Amino acid sequence: MERMKPLSPPYDANVADNLAAMMPPGVEPLLLFRTLAHNPRILGKIRAGNLLDRGSIEKVDRELAILRTCARCGSEYEWGVHVAVFARRYGIPDEKISGTAQWDWQDSRWSQRERAILRLVDELNDTASVGDELWGELESSFSSDQIVELLVLVGFYHTISFVTNGLRVQLEAGAARFPEAE
Repeated sequence: MERMKPLSPPYDANVADNLAAMMPPGVEPLLLFRTLAHNPRILGKIRAGNLLDRGSIEKVDRELAILRTCARCGSEYEWGVHVAVFARRYGIPDEKISGTAQWDWQDSRWSQRERAILRLVDELNDTASVGDELWGELESSFSSDQIVELLVLVGFYHTISFVTNGLRVQLEAGAARFPEAE
């Protein structure tokens, strides 16, 4: 059960503007955004911190990092939204989508580049740092600006996961659910 009811229209002007900018035209704002709207300043900061634009990393790489981060943090809400809205659109196969929540980064079904991304998420989640061996692997697959973006992306979705879990945001209708254990 959610801890805060998402706001409903009518919204004050600032909240309405932020919510409209965060969603495609004609699409109702996500429950997460409507819940964050209890604090308009935070809603605006989350909007400003959005990393879903044309960054330096490939969209598939970005989504793998987001999915793995949300899975490791237990945020079924955010994992499910990203599966439903982005992962399939970017061509990530269902098997690998499920794998972000189930497979070890060493699993042979991942490419070397994918393993580096998943290992980065896992190391940051487990140690809040990046070991030298992994750093070398990252440098062989990504440029400096891409590594910085991956680090910030993982941190941002850690924050989003904490928020969705802490507020117990209700799962979105139509969003994916965590896969059953293999």
